[in-house]
Amino acid sequence: MLQEDTVDKVKDVITQDVWGSIKEFLNWGLHFGSGKEKIHITIGTFLLIIISFIIVNRLLILSRKLVSKKLPEDDRNKFNSIFTFLRYLIYILVVIAVLSASGVDVTVFLTASAALFVGLGFALQTLFQDVLSGIFIILDQTLHIGDIIEFDDGKIGRVFDIKLRTTRALTRDDKVIVIPNHKFLTEKVYNWTQNHKTTREHVSIGVAYGSDTTLVSELLIKSLEGQEGILKAPKPFVLFEDFGDSALQFGVYFFTSNSFADPRIKSDLRFKIDALFKEHNISIPFPQREIHVYNKKE
Repeated sequence: MLQEDTVDKVKDVITQDVWGSIKEFLNWGLHFGSGKEKIHITIGTFLLIIISFIIVNRLLILSRKLVSKKLPEDDRNKFNSIFTFLRYLIYILVVIAVLSASGVDVTVFLTASAALFVGLGFALQTLFQDVLSGIFIILDQTLHIGDIIEFDDGKIGRVFDIKLRTTRALTRDDKVIVIPNHKFLTEKVYNWTQNHKTTREHVSIGVAYGSDTTLVSELLIKSLEGQEGILKAPKPFVLFEDFGDSALQFGVYFFTSNSFADPRIKSDLRFKIDALFKEHNISIPFPQREIHVYNKKE
């Protein structure tokens, strides 16, 4: 019986003295209002916020490692900035949740700032589109450094920098074009080198009717010999494409690993083709029209 009394006394000491002191310490702080509208900002509230920050930070670090594990080093560094933004956003939500649990009526602050948030939302709508598009580009790997892209308006550039909001590419005129990332979602963009760096290019040529088509094919293949930038495999080939109005239409097709420089390659081929055709008396015709003039009799 004495032992049970001792145990009860120890429990009372722990419950009333130790835990009571801790509870009193945690409840120490600022108290406003009364009844249901009473607001408590205590040491316990601050400790809860700190503990919540630590837990959220650990979860974000774990999530970042899982998501960015398979990303290239450059994209991994860029994606870290996304988690930095998310961390601050979640911290704000944690503070709001803890204050709400402490009896602070946060709806007053949210209602007062609603108009501001709406205004900022409209003002930053394009910015958010660009940032979200940048996140998608990094995650699904649809665009890489070194890719050659073409837009519907004919602009061609080689990507050299991908950021969260914009992508920068170098045009064939050595000019930098800054592309908002949302254009990759809202517009049609051709990625010439997404699958691999090799692309197929061609040069079209017309020869006069009556020309030796076999010789034309041989000369076109010969024009490719020794040309810098043209791959030997896959093997180039010639197509007899059509019977045109004024010429027989041919196309010489070749493969290159430097499609960004294909205008120079095509120009060199045209010089060679012109020289070979002149050497073998193969003419390149031009459209001819007959005009008949009738004098109206009075």
